[in-house]
Amino acid sequence: MTDRIEVPTRMLVHALIREDGTVGADELYAVANGLGMSDQQVRLCVKRLVAEGRFTREGRGRKAELRATEDTTRALAPNADFLRHAFHQDAGNAPWDGVWHLAAFAVPESARTARDSLRETLVHLGGAAIQGGLYVCANAWEPYVEEAAHRLGAHGALTLLTTTDLRRGDVQEPAELARLLWPLQEIADRYHRLDRLTRPRLARLTGPDALPPSALLTIAVELAAELTRAMEPDPLLPPQLLPQPWPGTRARQLIARCWAALHEREDGEAHPALFRHYADITREAAARAAPQTERTPQ
Repeated sequence: MTDRIEVPTRMLVHALIREDGTVGADELYAVANGLGMSDQQVRLCVKRLVAEGRFTREGRGRKAELRATEDTTRALAPNADFLRHAFHQDAGNAPWDGVWHLAAFAVPESARTARDSLRETLVHLGGAAIQGGLYVCANAWEPYVEEAAHRLGAHGALTLLTTTDLRRGDVQEPAELARLLWPLQEIADRYHRLDRLTRPRLARLTGPDALPPSALLTIAVELAAELTRAMEPDPLLPPQLLPQPWPGTRARQLIARCWAALHEREDGEAHPALFRHYADITREAAARAAPQTERTPQ
C-alpha cells in the first residue's frame, strides 16, 4: 500500500496554478478530495488566501476561479531556480569555487518585523548563522538577498562580502565547517523519506495501467509537496561539502523520472504550470538517470 503524503491546503492551491495564473475551483476541490481534504478545509484556505491578497476570486463554490496576484507569482519563482541549481549540482555542473558568501545586517528594534523577515529569508536561501546578524552561504545568493532587503526596506542595513578563509574555532576545513553549520543528518533523513515515498508512485506512473487525469494530478501534487519538504531546509551545499553518496542526489533522480513519466502521460489538456516547470527542469536529468539500473531496497 502506498503511504499517504500530507499536502498542506495552501501548497495544493499553489500547485494547481495554471499557466495563465488561474486556479479552477472545480479542479481544486476534486484533487483536494482525492488527497483526503474536506470541502471546508478548501473553503477556509481560499478565504485566507484572498484575505491576504495572494489571490483574487471570481464566482462562488466549485464554479469559482482564483487568480494569483503578482506577489504570489514572484514569491514562487525562486523555487524553480533552486531546483534547477540542485540538478546542476547533481550532474557535477556546478562545482564549488571555494568562496563563502556572507551577509550581515543591523536592523534596529523599531523595525523588528523587517529584521525577523530578513533573518527568515537568509535561512530559507541556505544561510547558516555564524553569530548575531551574520549569515554564511556556500552559493552566490547576493541577488536574492538584495531583492529581499529592498522589499523589506532594509537594504541600507545590509552588508555583503565573500571570503575563502572561514573558521569557527579551530575548524577551517570546508566539509567540517558544513557539518558544524548545517543540520545535514536531518536534511538527509528528509531525502530518505522522499526516496521511499517516490518509488511506489514511480511504479504506478511507469506501469501498464491507465491513470485518469485526477490521479495524475494527485500524484504530481503529492510529489511536489514531499519534494518541497525535503528541499526547503536544504542549503544546497556543493557536493564537495557533503557526505557521499548524498541521498538528495538519488531522490531527485527518482523525482526526475516521475516527472518524465507524467509528461509522457499528458493528454494535451491545459495543466498547471507545475507540470511544465518541473518537466522542463527535470527532463534532462531524467534522460541522464533513465539508463542507470536502479536497485530497489528489499
